[in-house]
Amino acid sequence: MQTGINFLSLQMEQEQEVNKKKLFVGNISYGVTDELLAEHFTQVGQVESAKVIIDKMTGRSKGFGFVEMSTEDEAQKAIAELDQKELDGRELNVNEAQPPKRHYENRGNF
Repeated sequence: MQTGINFLSLQMEQEQEVNKKKLFVGNISYGVTDELLAEHFTQVGQVESAKVIIDKMTGRSKGFGFVEMSTEDEAQKAIAELDQKELDGRELNVNEAQPPKRHYENRGNF
């Protein structure tokens, strides 16, 4: 049982480390593409990935996305310099991304 706990702890640490470089970007204009978002963030450092989240039903942007910078320092610089700055007519909200919430099903008193 101890091995399972150690694996889970290691996995959580790795997720937290990745998330320190991953940014949540809100209030994105519907016309912004992955490429435009990445280009905007290259002002402050090297972008590993940029993704505007698209609604599967409508094919339109949901108005938010994620950018992963190459280092924690660049991620912090992006927050400091790009939060509340305009892109395509809208002021972006740039914050450190939070890990997705895990939903556990209650299966009794275990």
